[in-house]
Amino acid sequence: MRKQKGFSLIELLIVVAIILIIAAIAIPSLVRSKATANEAAGAATIRTLITAAISYSNSFPAQGYPSTITNLGSPAQPCQPDPILGACLVDNILGCGTPPCQKSNYQFTVTGLPSGALPETDFVAFGTPVRPNAGNRDYCAFSDGVARGQTTPAAGAPTAALTTSTACGAFPPIGN
Repeated sequence: MRKQKGFSLIELLIVVAIILIIAAIAIPSLVRSKATANEAAGAATIRTLITAAISYSNSFPAQGYPSTITNLGSPAQPCQPDPILGACLVDNILGCGTPPCQKSNYQFTVTGLPSGALPETDFVAFGTPVRPNAGNRDYCAFSDGVARGQTTPAAGAPTAALTTSTACGAFPPIGN
C-alpha cells in the first residue's frame, strides 16, 4: 500500500466547519464591543464639547456661546484663535468646516441659542450614531454642563436633530 500524504477532504471540511463556528460566536461580540467603544467615545466627545463651548464663552464674551461647532475648531493651520473662523478649542476633525462633524462613528453638532442673536446665551451640543449598530445612544449637552444620553430609538437609527436645551434636558444625565 501507498502511504498517504496530506489531509483528506473530510478532514479539511471539519477544520473549516470548526473555524466557521468560532467565527459565528466571535463576530457578534466584536460588533457589540465596537458599538460600546463608539458610545464611550461619543460620551467623551460630548464632554469635550461642553468644555470647549464654556471656554469659548469665557474667551469671547461678546459672542457668548458658539453659534456652530465650526466656531470651536479652526480650518487654518497653524491655528489662529478667532471667534468667527475658529477658536482652536477642538481638533480639526471635530471642528470641521461643514457640520455635522463625524468622529468615532458619531456625528456631532453645536447650535447657539437663540440662533443668530449675539451674544448667544445658550448652546446645545448633540451626537448621534451615523448608522445602525455604530452605537445605540444619543448624547447631548447644553450650558448647564451636564452630559446627557439616552438609548437611540429604533435600534440604532439616529434620532432627529435636537435644537433646544429643553429637548436635551429630557435626556437623563450619563454617569461619570
